[in-house]
Amino acid sequence: MNKGTIGITGGRLYDPANGIDGQIRDIWIRDGVVVSESDADKNSAEIIDATGMNVMPGGVDVHSHIAGAKVNHGRKMCPEEHEAHKMDRARGGRSGAGFTVPTTFMTGCMYSEMGYTTVMEAACAPIVARHTHEELEDMPCLDKGILITMGNNEFLFDCISRGELSMARDFVAWTLKASRGYGVKVVNPGGVENWKSSRSNVGNWDQDIGGFDLTPRKVLNALIRSADELGLPHGVHLHGLNLGTTESAEQTLDSIRNSPGRLHLTHLQFMSYGKDKKGRFRSRTEELAAAVNANSNVTFDVGQIVFGPATTMTSDGPFQYNLGTMTGHKWFGGDEENETGGGIVPIRYSRKNKINALQWVTGLELFLLAKDPWRVFLTTDHPNAGPFFCYPQVIRLLMDRGYRNEILDTLPASVRKRSLLKDIEREYTLGEIVTITRAAPARVLGLNKKGHLGVGADGDVAVFHPDDDGTRAPICQGGGSLCKRCMDRPRWVLKAGRVLVKNGFLVDRVDGGTFCVSAESDPSLEPLLREHFEKYYTVAFDNYPVQDCYLPKKEEIPCR
Repeated sequence: MNKGTIGITGGRLYDPANGIDGQIRDIWIRDGVVVSESDADKNSAEIIDATGMNVMPGGVDVHSHIAGAKVNHGRKMCPEEHEAHKMDRARGGRSGAGFTVPTTFMTGCMYSEMGYTTVMEAACAPIVARHTHEELEDMPCLDKGILITMGNNEFLFDCISRGELSMARDFVAWTLKASRGYGVKVVNPGGVENWKSSRSNVGNWDQDIGGFDLTPRKVLNALIRSADELGLPHGVHLHGLNLGTTESAEQTLDSIRNSPGRLHLTHLQFMSYGKDKKGRFRSRTEELAAAVNANSNVTFDVGQIVFGPATTMTSDGPFQYNLGTMTGHKWFGGDEENETGGGIVPIRYSRKNKINALQWVTGLELFLLAKDPWRVFLTTDHPNAGPFFCYPQVIRLLMDRGYRNEILDTLPASVRKRSLLKDIEREYTLGEIVTITRAAPARVLGLNKKGHLGVGADGDVAVFHPDDDGTRAPICQGGGSLCKRCMDRPRWVLKAGRVLVKNGFLVDRVDGGTFCVSAESDPSLEPLLREHFEKYYTVAFDNYPVQDCYLPKKEEIPCR
């Protein structure tokens, strides 16, 4: 935290949460927090002249895979990336490597150089949460949190199948506290459990989960109600059924129309497909966007495809096995005891590949057909659909229809012919971009001090000069001459009132904090959990919870 006052003066402020859209305003930060002009010590303040520049809150990423066991495995599987992508000592005093899966240190630095200050790790099994927290502590410049996978937990399944929903709710609270997690992540509920037990995947919300008197719908609904009853700041974060298949859209529509509470659909692009009359793979973006538009309890992030290399990593074990088999690429699978399982497959998205091209189109159509920018968020499901540092390229696609159509014209004719994209005239305004990358993600996460620059907000600020947009050499591989970018590199980035970035490059580092929730559970649950751990876990019950020493800058967000 910067002890003292800093003023950012003369800039065009974009702060959608406070209804400010490009007005000339000064921002004053004292001791790391935004204050009113009357409370600023102007006589001793450091002044940043932002005249002619765009001033906005620091970016907030609702969904990114940045730390933990799966990310480490992804780095190991792509050794060819490390030599080709290093950070020199001038950018932080320590080397970093990786491209689709950068090191923890490099991840923090690169997010900062893009104007982001808060990122959520999108999926972590509670049994490996301690290691994930260790990696997050090694990641500079960012505030972080972890979404904890629960959609295939066997103890939870037992509770729900017996109809003991209050016990299921208490287990959710206990698990979040034990893992120092922030929210509930659900991945292919029941499907991963079936797969781990050498059964088939589940195909719809009402299919039986083998070994339990359960269906995926019962699991999802119990978790949605648990999150809402506990008053968690963020609702259930759902990776649904049939990822990437022609059955995905139908199940996604079902989940939207029948959710009993708050629901966030993650990487919706991957869950938006069906068949046309000829049986061909097609997107169903119009129906999905209409369903989301009609249900105000539902939000989504896109998971936009970026052409070039990617590393898919997900707790959806059946999908990863099928992807590895289908592509012939190297593949890794994991099994986290009684809690989840997953896999990793490095791939490359090509504009010449009809399926990849359709995925690229689908993501953009979802962005452009969503009517409410407060309920759609920019992600690439890093590193599944592309690296996070390609966000500026996606922003350019959303703001510039001519550029969008320029790339569309390079795709296979059959994709262009069946696409809605060429007929969509909408272009995002800068205010809408600030909404989907800052204000809206902070709101849906319940982070009241993030995503805005009103009095009391954290002093996280990004300042961009419009003349810089798209003028620097792109770092997104695979885009060629068409990989132009918008909001390329900020002139200034402040974290808690401390200047971290000048003229697009890191000049300082600061340790970020970790968000977790303070949900409480019934103490009578503990004896049952001890018995369960003695029977089924390789980790002792007393060694399972993450101690506070792993979160030296912990901030507990109260439940409502």
